[in-house]
Amino acid sequence: MSCFRRILQFIRAVTARVTVDDGKYISAHLNAEEQKLFFAMSIADQAHSLRTAYKIERLVIEDKRGVDKEFLIRCALLHDVGRKAGDLTIRGKIFVVLITTFAPRFAERLELNGNSKLYVYHHHAELGAQKIQRIGLFKEAKIIAKHHAPPKPDDPLELKLLRMADNGS
Repeated sequence: MSCFRRILQFIRAVTARVTVDDGKYISAHLNAEEQKLFFAMSIADQAHSLRTAYKIERLVIEDKRGVDKEFLIRCALLHDVGRKAGDLTIRGKIFVVLITTFAPRFAERLELNGNSKLYVYHHHAELGAQKIQRIGLFKEAKIIAKHHAPPKPDDPLELKLLRMADNGS
């Protein structure tokens, strides 16, 4: 990820907010159990997930291959629930990004020695998939678990679209 994109990511994180209209959007697309998971994330992650969902809306309109828009919006809103508020503060994310970028072997050793910030950062997709499986969203869990995995030629279209939206948000 470019330096400019990281700076933009930081600015978005420190200025993040969820508006009343965003709340209506969330209520329209997530049930009460799903909303509990969504609202357990930090405000920055909530705002990012909303941007990802709004991007999904645009991508689905552009893509004429008949994907399930509601399914993808739910995936977008829930794709980062593996990180809950307090797991990774903005300072924690900065630390993790810097150490992973500039000292990846050291970061790996820290993670193996139990650094929870690094663990959550690197495994939030799988952690989130486990959480949403517990509320019965098995199809969504399959997509969310792989949203940071290296792309494969046989990846489902829904996963490809989620990655595109996530990377552009």
